[in-house]
Amino acid sequence: MKFVTHLIHTITRVNDSLINRISTFLDRRNDHFSCFYPGMGSPVIASILEKVFSRIHFDPQRQKKLYRLNEQGMVVYSVKYKNLFEFLYLNWVMKKKGLPYPEIGMDMGFLPFISLKQVARIIACQVVYFFHHFKFKDPFYSEYITTELSKGRTGFLYLVESDAFYQRFVKSKPDPLHYLITLQKNSERPIFFVPHTIVFSSKPVRSIPTLFDIFLGSNEKPGKLRRLVALIKRPEKISIEISDPVNLKTFLADPTISELETQFQAHFLRNHLLDILNRQKRCVTGPVLKTRDELFEDILTGKALQEFMKVHAKSKGEPLFKTRKRATEYLEEIAANYSLNTIYMFERILTWAFKHIFEGLVIDQDGLDRVKEASQKAPLILVPCHKSHLDYLLLSYVMFKKSMPCPHVAAGNNLSFWPLGPIFRGGGAFFLRRTFKGAVLYSRIFSAYIEKLLSEGFNLECFIEGGRSRSGKLLSPRLGFLSILVKAQQNRACEDLLFVPIYVGYDRVLEEDSYLHEIEGGKKNPENLSQLIKARRFLKKKYGKVYINFDEPISLQRYIQETISLETVPVKTHDYKENSIQGKAPGFRLDEENQRRICQGMGYKLINAINSIAIVTPHGIMANCVLNSPGNRFSYRDLMSRTEVYMGLLNFFGAELSDTLTMDADLAFHHVIHNFVARKFIELADESDPEITDTTRFIVKDNKRPILDYYKNNAISFFVPAAYTAISILRTDTFQFSSQDLSATYAFLQDFFVDEFSFDEEMSCQEHIDRCLKAFVEQGIMVPNPLMPDTYNITSEGFRKLKLFSSLINPFLESYKVALLFFETHPADKFDEKERIKKIQALGVKMYKRQDIVLKESLSKINYINACNCLSNKGISGSEDLELIKGYTKIIDPLLDLAAVNRP
Repeated sequence: MKFVTHLIHTITRVNDSLINRISTFLDRRNDHFSCFYPGMGSPVIASILEKVFSRIHFDPQRQKKLYRLNEQGMVVYSVKYKNLFEFLYLNWVMKKKGLPYPEIGMDMGFLPFISLKQVARIIACQVVYFFHHFKFKDPFYSEYITTELSKGRTGFLYLVESDAFYQRFVKSKPDPLHYLITLQKNSERPIFFVPHTIVFSSKPVRSIPTLFDIFLGSNEKPGKLRRLVALIKRPEKISIEISDPVNLKTFLADPTISELETQFQAHFLRNHLLDILNRQKRCVTGPVLKTRDELFEDILTGKALQEFMKVHAKSKGEPLFKTRKRATEYLEEIAANYSLNTIYMFERILTWAFKHIFEGLVIDQDGLDRVKEASQKAPLILVPCHKSHLDYLLLSYVMFKKSMPCPHVAAGNNLSFWPLGPIFRGGGAFFLRRTFKGAVLYSRIFSAYIEKLLSEGFNLECFIEGGRSRSGKLLSPRLGFLSILVKAQQNRACEDLLFVPIYVGYDRVLEEDSYLHEIEGGKKNPENLSQLIKARRFLKKKYGKVYINFDEPISLQRYIQETISLETVPVKTHDYKENSIQGKAPGFRLDEENQRRICQGMGYKLINAINSIAIVTPHGIMANCVLNSPGNRFSYRDLMSRTEVYMGLLNFFGAELSDTLTMDADLAFHHVIHNFVARKFIELADESDPEITDTTRFIVKDNKRPILDYYKNNAISFFVPAAYTAISILRTDTFQFSSQDLSATYAFLQDFFVDEFSFDEEMSCQEHIDRCLKAFVEQGIMVPNPLMPDTYNITSEGFRKLKLFSSLINPFLESYKVALLFFETHPADKFDEKERIKKIQALGVKMYKRQDIVLKESLSKINYINACNCLSNKGISGSEDLELIKGYTKIIDPLLDLAAVNRP
């Protein structure tokens, strides 16, 4: 008996000792799992991975979404495919950045990457648990994951894997999403899913895979060797994409989700996260890239187009095969031939060229990030202003360099000449005729092509002005292409379109000489091979900086709903039902009148948006100062005094200034003066002056005034309300006035120059006036009357400063006066449109020589065209409308006297 007791005691003591040793070895814990990653076990492997990871650029902008996110709730990174590389990289980079870094891999194991001691602990823990429960311990059922996430650790979850689906669906293994939804329902703290993708190649997925794709994995799911090649060959092209966190608590609160059972909630959550990840990747790679032949077949065999061609062939009385042949030829004439090889070639050539031509590209990175995020929701319609042929090259270049797909660009068919035409097509350009008038079949084919691009998910780029601006300011919107886009969206080519207003500005444009030639009435030289050869000369000069700004994307669907009162079901912002996160397109169609209203309203909205994000350069301000000098002579001190007035207004209105102006405005203006002298825009009155001082005097060359006017107009949109207000004040002809006294003149100018300057319809004339008066008070131009509310007194210095603003529209007043005099002496049907402009130009030259008009820049063909449009819209066709002409002349002449600074 004693022996048995002793034996039991010995066994108990050994067992207790063993348990104690095992417990000590397990660090007094029984929750060691292979899904927890404590850090790299091998220093050698850790060193190798750090060298690999450090080659990948992580954009600092991505950090903003994750900053202190773990303090707000539990964080779980979600990726599409199971991938240890993404986990290890994310763990390394987030830890280094001080952001939530993943440690818990759901349905993942890290045994090869952790220390042998930790492996032994995991095995021991499972063995002990097995002897007690005859099964292995699961991190889900044991509440281990709940505990660790609640303590602040970050999770990592993959969404797609065939084996994982089999385990969940057939063997009823725990679904991590089901588990996390249950956890969320029992927790006050929200769970944040952070959709995350590492894109190893910006190449789009091809509809026909190459051998490289077959053996090494596609861009959609690259194999290990393909990832290794990307890391070694072009690590700078690897893109880290992080979307806005998805709040699980908010997701479950949606009425369409809350009523479902947990398993179906998990299904919709998985689809929602996958949709985000798919769109996240497409915003880098673009949609699936089909061959040109595939696109042609899809377009030409479409049911609606087939029926149209039958009707069209019958109306023309020609065989159907001829109509189809012409349709195919039109499509060949229009379509791009998107080629990655061409884009890569462009990237290398343009990197070299831009380095030689410009001093730098100043890009609005925050705006571009917003655009990139927006591209996940709908196709983008990029709408830049059009100042140079380089605009479309620059924008595609910036998109490519910032890991976004190059857009398809709408280009005039004047650029389809050999050899540039085929090259541009390879870069994504598609060509359109200047007019579709009478070309019914061509118009329908073009519309079908646009609808196909949008339905495939491609981003487009178009110029709302139609052509390049030769005057420096934005032109009135051309609505033809915009109308095609609106109709495409109405035809359900896509659920929505996002228009992105973009400002592209230059310190100096390459086409300076040709613009001067055309402004003065010269014929535009057609683009051809000889012009391309001559373009080499641009590489010999520096053209300053380029500025690119991005405004907030504008949803077409939302704009239609806000503009037109329609009985439709509003778009659901959190509709998580099958296949559509953003909801269905509203079930309505615009009639012809509403279509016109939408296009016109959107056109001017885009123009105003571009103007609002324009960047003011020292060249534009200095051109203003030079042109507003009485008698074409001025001193350096005079110029700098005027810059203070203009800068004061710009700062008051919060205009965005170029970096050179924000760093040191005086130095920037000094450099511009030297630049203008070197380019012979202005001359030293005394060429023997050793250096430029305050007393140095200059003379502006008359034949260079039009090109200075071009640079002045680059920034004129910020000054137009002030110019209208200044003239309105001067017209009161008194040193004391009320703001209501200015309304009539301001409204007349705004309406009269509607073809010159777009205006914000959301602000009334009185609101514009009051805003400018506040700026004038701030600058000491006037002071409020202390005894009479809403009344102001002009200061002694104010009159001179008002002239600096009013004179900004002096060239336009002179141009319109010339047009009025021409209409006064010529009947309506005497000349066609082109001949009439030539005659007006000839009249303008005569009046300039007689000093009836004094500004060389007012002899502008562009101004005359706009003046004819304006007068025609006012009911003036020719000398038959003499009473109307005399009425407008009676108004314009006094305004000219008030605006002029150069009148003798």
